[in-house]
Amino acid sequence: MTSEHKKEKKSRLQLLHQYYKYTGFYSFVGGSLKKALTPLVLFIIAIVCVHYFVIDINDLLIKMTNTFPPFWVLFVFFLSESILGLIPPEIFIAWSDKMPDPILYLSLIAVLSYAGGIISYFTGRASTRIHAVHEYLEVKMSKHLKNARKWGGFLIVVGAILPVPFAISSLAAGMIKYPFLNYLLFGLLRFVRFAIYGVAIFNLVE
Repeated sequence: MTSEHKKEKKSRLQLLHQYYKYTGFYSFVGGSLKKALTPLVLFIIAIVCVHYFVIDINDLLIKMTNTFPPFWVLFVFFLSESILGLIPPEIFIAWSDKMPDPILYLSLIAVLSYAGGIISYFTGRASTRIHAVHEYLEVKMSKHLKNARKWGGFLIVVGAILPVPFAISSLAAGMIKYPFLNYLLFGLLRFVRFAIYGVAIFNLVE
């Protein structure tokens, strides 16, 4: 690689860095992380309090696995991940730890989360064909759509990795008609998040 090519590559990286800095991408990531960490910390505190003062979490999760068939738990999770990520995935990760094959069920919920994001993506694409729905979502998600148009794939990365609803990033990607193959590629980082959280939560609820 010639020195001129290195300088050109470095210059492109510097320009990219400047673009994301000036458009507020780093501030957005930092703000999203702070917002996401608060409910996550509260969730962990709630789990610890319930475990020590109300009922043993392990007993509760075991009771849950004995009461509800796995199919319905996975179905509810899939619906949640397809519709704005309403239920924290951490609950289902903890549930998978009490199943006969924890790694299998953790893998299943990771796949369902990824598939739910795809459903949200195509929901966003479909909304562009229904004027009233599209107008409603444009208003409700105006800030997110503005960010999606500025940052594209990097916003999908944030949604896939950080503890924020992946469905919202996926919906916005569909609404701006972000290239589907690129969306699938960036969305694969969703599996990384579930692997990291799986290790953490499996150790927490032992």
